[in-house]
Amino acid sequence: MEMITSNKETLTEIEYLQRKLKEKDAQVLFYKTAIKNFYKHNKGLKLYSNSNEIYNIWIKLNELDEFELEQQKKYKFNYAPLISIIMPVYNPPEDILKEAINSVINQIYPNWELCIADDASTKPYVKDILEYYKDNNKRIKVIYRNENGHISKASNSALELASGDYIALMDHDDMLHETALFFAVREINDYPEVKLIYSDEDKLNKEGVRTNPYFKCDFNPALFLSQNMISHLGVYERSIVNEIGGFREGYEGSQDYDMALRFIEKIKYSEIRHIPRVLYHWRMAEGSTASIDKSVLDTKPYCLTSARQAVQDHLDRLSIKARVVEAPLMSAHNRTIYKLPYYPLVSIIIITHNGYLLIKDLIKSIFEKTSYKNFEIILINRDSDDLQTLEYLKLLNKHEKINVIDYNMPFNYSKVVNFAVKFANGEVIAILNDDMIVINNDWLRELVSHALRPEIGVVGAKLLYPDDTIQHAGVIIGLKGIAGHAHYHMSKDDPGYFGRANLLQNYSAVTGACMAIRKKLYEEAGGMDENLAVAYNDIDFCIKVMQLGYYNVYTPYASLYHYESKTRGYEDTVEKKIRFKKEMDYFKTKWGKVIEHDFAYSPNLSLEPGSLFSIPLPKEWIII
Repeated sequence: MEMITSNKETLTEIEYLQRKLKEKDAQVLFYKTAIKNFYKHNKGLKLYSNSNEIYNIWIKLNELDEFELEQQKKYKFNYAPLISIIMPVYNPPEDILKEAINSVINQIYPNWELCIADDASTKPYVKDILEYYKDNNKRIKVIYRNENGHISKASNSALELASGDYIALMDHDDMLHETALFFAVREINDYPEVKLIYSDEDKLNKEGVRTNPYFKCDFNPALFLSQNMISHLGVYERSIVNEIGGFREGYEGSQDYDMALRFIEKIKYSEIRHIPRVLYHWRMAEGSTASIDKSVLDTKPYCLTSARQAVQDHLDRLSIKARVVEAPLMSAHNRTIYKLPYYPLVSIIIITHNGYLLIKDLIKSIFEKTSYKNFEIILINRDSDDLQTLEYLKLLNKHEKINVIDYNMPFNYSKVVNFAVKFANGEVIAILNDDMIVINNDWLRELVSHALRPEIGVVGAKLLYPDDTIQHAGVIIGLKGIAGHAHYHMSKDDPGYFGRANLLQNYSAVTGACMAIRKKLYEEAGGMDENLAVAYNDIDFCIKVMQLGYYNVYTPYASLYHYESKTRGYEDTVEKKIRFKKEMDYFKTKWGKVIEHDFAYSPNLSLEPGSLFSIPLPKEWIII
C-alpha cells in the first residue's frame, strides 16, 4: 500500500504508522484464517492461484483503506484537467444504471463531467433516472436521441457533449473504482506527454462480487492486435479523438477497439501509459462482452467480425501487408499473418556435441516438415569424438544445403554462436538447439515473416516438451530468479493467462533454443556476450536488441518439440554452480534497473519463476 499525501498538507510518517499498527493484528488474523480455510478445501492448488477466493483476499491486501482514501480527497494536483466520461445508454436494468452513475458521482477526483447519450431507450424508467441525476448534479449532461442508432452513433452523441481535456469510456452497466479518475489524473501529472491511459480491470458477477481480474502488461503492440488489451479503463486526449472523428459506424461491438487503433496511429507508443491498478469493473450481465464464452460468441458474433475488420483496417492504413484471421484455438481473438515481401535465404545454425540421435531426428524433421525451402544449415560440430556422430556429420556435409564446421574450443555458447554466424550466408539467421523436432510445416515461414519486419528484433517460437506441455512461450524478466518461461508446463493448447499462451505478442526476451533475427541486426547488436558462456546469454542478447529500439516477439504459430538440456546437461555440479553464480552476478550488474520491471508482465502478478501469471499471497501467512 502507498501513502497518498497532499502537497499542502502532509501526514507525518509516525501518525500514519500508528494508525496502521492498530489494524495490523486484526488484519493478519483475518487473512491467515481465510487462507487457511481456502487451502483446507483446495489442497490441490499451489500458493499462487487465480481463484475468486484468492482474488478476494488480494483485494483486501491491496485496496486503499479509508484513511488513504481521505488523503486522496485532500490531494491538490498542479494540473487538474476536466475528464469527460462518455456513456451511451440503451435500456439497462434500473438498479444497474443507477450503480453505474453513482460510481461516477462517488469519484474521489472531483473535476469530471458525465456525458450520457440515451439511444432512444424504450424503457420509461430510463429517462426518469437520467433526468433525476441531471437535475441533481450539474456535472451530468444528458442528450436524448430521437432514434436508435446503436452504440457508435450513441457514443458520438455523448462525445458532442464533452468539453474536457480527456475523455474516459464507460458502459451503462459497468462501474468505475472510486479512485479511477484520481489515478488517471496523477498519471497525467507525472507524465505530461501522455495521450492515452489504460488500467487493469475485473468483472462483476451476478451477485456484484468482483472476480476474474485482468492484470495487464504495459503497452504491447503485437498483443494489442491480438486482443483489445486497452479496453477499460481507457482515457484518451479529447483533441485527438475529435481529430480522428470519434467512433465509426459499422464497428459496433468493437467500436472502442477501432477507435483505439486509429488513435494510436496519431501518437507515439511512449505516450501510452498503463496504470497497474484495477480501476474498472465490467458487469457480467447476460449478453455482455465482459465474458467471452460460447453464449456470447453465439449471440454477438458481430463483435468479433468488427474487431478483425478494425485490425485489418489499421494494418491497411499503415500499408502493412498482412491479413487478420481468427486465432487458432482462440476464436474470440485475432491472428495477424504477415505477408513475406520476398523469400530470403535463411541460415539455420545448429550446434552439436556427440548428438547423433538428436541431430538425426532434427535434420529429418527440418527437411520433411519445412514448407519454406530457401534455407541452408550451418552445423557446428563442437569437439565431437563419438564415431557414429562423426560419420553422420561427414555424410551430412555432402548435402548441398548443409555446411558442417568443426569447432574445437572449450564450450562457450556465445562464442560458438558468434563463430557460426560468420559462416551464415542468409539474410536471416535461425538458431536452433540440436535437441529439437519441428512440429508444424509453417514454422520457418512464420519466424521469417516477423524477422523481416523493420520494427522487430528477435523472434521466438512456442516450444513443447515431448509430453505436450509448454516449455517456452516467451520469457519474463525481472523475477526473483532473473527470468522465467511464461506458461511453463501448461498443456500445449491451454490458452494461458487471458489467452497469452496462444497469441502473437511482444516479450522482452525469448529462449535461445529457437530464435530468428536478421543477420545485419545480430551484428549491429554486437552478437552474444562472450562473458556469458552458458547462462543468460540469450536473455542478454534479447535485451541488447530491445535497447536498440526493436520489439522482440513470440509467435505460437511456429512450434517445435524441445528435449531441454539433453546435450549440455543441468547445473548439478559444484563447478557448474560456481560458474552459473558468476554469470548471474555479471548479468545483474550489467543490466541493473533495466531488468527490474518487464513491460510484458504485470507487477501485480507473482514474481516466482514457477508461478507466473498467478496472484501472489504472502508465504508467511500460509498455515496449512
